[in-house]
Amino acid sequence: MNIIVTGAAGFIGSEIALRLLREGHSVTGIDSFTAYYDVKLKEDRAARLAAFPNFRLARYGVEDAAMMERVFDRVQPDIILHFAAQAGVRYSLDHPREYIDANIVGSFNIIDLARRYKARHLILASTSSAYGANQKFPFEERDSAPYPLTIYAATKLAAELIGHSHAHLYGVPTTALRFFSVYGPWGRPDMAFFLFTDRIFKGQPIDVFNNGDLLRDFTYIDDLVESIRRLMDCPPQMGSHMIRGDSLSPVAPYRLVNIGNATPIRLMDYIETIEKAIGKTAVKNMLGMQPGDVKQTFADVRLLKALTGYTPNTDYRVGIPAFVDWFRNYYKPA
Repeated sequence: MNIIVTGAAGFIGSEIALRLLREGHSVTGIDSFTAYYDVKLKEDRAARLAAFPNFRLARYGVEDAAMMERVFDRVQPDIILHFAAQAGVRYSLDHPREYIDANIVGSFNIIDLARRYKARHLILASTSSAYGANQKFPFEERDSAPYPLTIYAATKLAAELIGHSHAHLYGVPTTALRFFSVYGPWGRPDMAFFLFTDRIFKGQPIDVFNNGDLLRDFTYIDDLVESIRRLMDCPPQMGSHMIRGDSLSPVAPYRLVNIGNATPIRLMDYIETIEKAIGKTAVKNMLGMQPGDVKQTFADVRLLKALTGYTPNTDYRVGIPAFVDWFRNYYKPA
């Protein structure tokens, strides 16, 4: 297949692109290499992809409509995986405009090009943050989500809605994926698991919000990639419900799917596992609740299982040491 992966130098985009290249597909990656975090890490991720002759890289932002059209016209993609985004809950508190540009304008460009180039399946990356102030657990795809708590979450919801409207109006088979706290080797330096590891190695204090009274549904990167790869082969079809409570739209070939481990973990247990893997105890700054944060995330993954026969299953006590081993090899901390 000819596949476009936006955000191909990012954490998730690079991992799914690597999987597809190994399978022999032709992959065109799109990434603007923004300086939101360490550009060298992005370059090193992209270098792994560049080792394959069936990979091409377009260094543009998805908000650049003219350049996106040139890329799509050249590739004529069968499937589009749209992972490019301005990420990060905390960063959105002070830089909201960047989220509007990348996550709404940029997503519209990709969604509209999927229509114009008649893609067989468009997959959009979204987030568990979209559930916002929802207090019903576990989070089900059909749960109402009218109360996003950050600009980041609001822009992701907006992209989901634009995707649905295009699926309804133009028949583009579209699957939106809500990810739950993805971690693992080659991860993002702005995420808690990465920050904790870096600071513990350096002997620096870590910030623990809500005094550690948080529950998170952590998803290991390999499990996420396996889930996405299987969902690529499951484009939504109107009227083809998989389970009772399927999020399939009644008016469009559009579906929303959670990808999570379905096992919330106490934040303090997660930190303790990092400490054991490093062999050092963290100095902890116990802080209050962060603005825009939620106390718990918990994915209902019955729909993912019905569609793919698979659910994430890597225990955090396995995934965290794997990440710490990668961190040691990549950064070589003292």
